[in-house]
Amino acid sequence: MSATLILILLGTGLAIGFISALLGIGGGIIMTPVQYWLYTSQGLDPDVAIKIAFATSLAVILPTAASGVWRYHLKGSINWKVSSWMGIFTALGSFTGASIAAHISGSILTLSFGVMALIIALRMLTAKIKDTGQPIRTNLWLWFALAFPIGIITGILGIGGGVLVIPALVLVLRFPMHSAVATSLGMMLFTSFGGILGYIINGWQVTGLPEYTLGYIYWPVWIILALTSMIMAQVGAIVSQKVPTGLLKYLLTALLLYTGLDMIGAIDRIIALFK
Repeated sequence: MSATLILILLGTGLAIGFISALLGIGGGIIMTPVQYWLYTSQGLDPDVAIKIAFATSLAVILPTAASGVWRYHLKGSINWKVSSWMGIFTALGSFTGASIAAHISGSILTLSFGVMALIIALRMLTAKIKDTGQPIRTNLWLWFALAFPIGIITGILGIGGGVLVIPALVLVLRFPMHSAVATSLGMMLFTSFGGILGYIINGWQVTGLPEYTLGYIYWPVWIILALTSMIMAQVGAIVSQKVPTGLLKYLLTALLLYTGLDMIGAIDRIIALFK
């Protein structure tokens, strides 16, 4: 791995750690495109590259989320009842989704990732998110109905699920935005574990993978991203409590829009128009 690639990964790790804890997302929405570009630029088959990117992102999300969770737990911001129950359901779904992804072509996974990001961004942009003070919905069946499908999607697309969980917590379960951010990170401890297990099992006997992989998880990249993201997650968790709800919403939406457009190839087309 060249010095340039290592520097790019270090910068990515610092960014995802901060953004992950700030917005309550796992960071896969950033890590996956960066890794995919790095792997394919090194000549790795795109079909294999996208699956390694998904799996490694989920593996990074686990320690990153744990770092942010520790800070939020000290502040008492996490609803552990919701986080634990929904986390178990998303973990089951994530394992299922990772198993499904292992048998889907890379091009379909890449396009699906981009489309999903755009759909969520548009929903977040049009939704009126405000802390109403209404009681949180505590129906267990509703938690399952939301969490299991989210888990499947996160397992397939290699994301921690925060970009799906936060809208569900806020728009359906009536969570205040800041509590949703913290509780979302708590759920990721479960969600990422299920996806990691699925990608390890389903990638165990696959040929054509780089050296130093466990299933689809690429350990050299994991080490760089995990170490840097864990450090910056502490900073993001502190800053998050001081950022207004509306700004958090628009930061998340902007991130989703850019990533979605990039993964479906629209950013390259837009840049080409101005050349």
